[in-house]
Parts: sequence; structure tokens; C-alpha cells
Amino acid sequence: MKNGANKPSHITKGDVLEDLGLPRSEVAALKVKATLLDAILSEVESQGFTQHQLVETLDEYQPSVSNLMRGKIAKVSLEKLLTYCDRLRLKTTVTVRAHSRHHSKSTAA
Repeated sequence: MKNGANKPSHITKGDVLEDLGLPRSEVAALKVKATLLDAILSEVESQGFTQHQLVETLDEYQPSVSNLMRGKIAKVSLEKLLTYCDRLRLKTTVTVRAHSRHHSKSTAA
């Protein structure tokens, strides 16, 4: 085994998604989708919904509900996730704020 084989090859200096080189708009969308998914899954767990009940509640096809429950949201739009939140009677809000001044121009909004 080589010396330093477990040494990290890259150390993030802030946001992992931004460090991957994704556009800021895509990073923001992924973060919002992840937040919505987390809220949906928490509500599903707290209410004890079965997948069959979710199919009815969300007015969605079973494969889509299965993908949602497994966290496979790559092809699910923000609008669809917001619709799911509404059907689960979750209140959603969006907060937009300017980046701190200490960020460089390449990461500032």
C-alpha cells in the first residue's frame, strides 16, 4: 500500500456542490429539491403513510411514489415536489438573500 493512500485528494472550501463546478442555479435547485424531499419524507414517516396511501394522496403513479420514497428525484421538478407538499398539507416558503460580501465575484449572486 502506498504511503498516504487515504489522504484526501480534494478538500472542499465551502459548498461541495459548488466545488463540483455545477452552475449556481443548478446548485440552488438541488438544495431546494433536497429540502423539499426531506420535508416530504419526514411527513410521510410521521403520518405512517404506506406507498399505496401515498399513491392516492399524491395522485401519482406507484413507480413515481416508489422513486420518491427512495430519494430518486433527479427527474422530479421543483413544481412537482411543491405539489406533493401541498397534497400533504405542508406549508412551504422560499427565502432569497444576497451572498455575504466576503465571497468572491465568481460565487456572489
